[in-house]
Amino acid sequence: MADEIRAEMVANVWKVVANVGDSVADGDTLVILESMKMEIPVIAESDGTVAQLTVNEGDVVQEGDLIAVIN
Repeated sequence: MADEIRAEMVANVWKVVANVGDSVADGDTLVILESMKMEIPVIAESDGTVAQLTVNEGDVVQEGDLIAVIN
């Protein structure tokens, strides 16, 4: 079952750490968001492979936007 990772707040995508096809473990950082001069890591919530990344550095995400899919 795929695990969808969604934004929890409005923020800028500061850095994309993971790539499609990367193996990730629960707790690994996928993307780093920036909001109000704070860096907020977006982490994998399960072990798996990054199947999809829907953001690029410099993008603005809204609360609930899809960031990544882990299979």
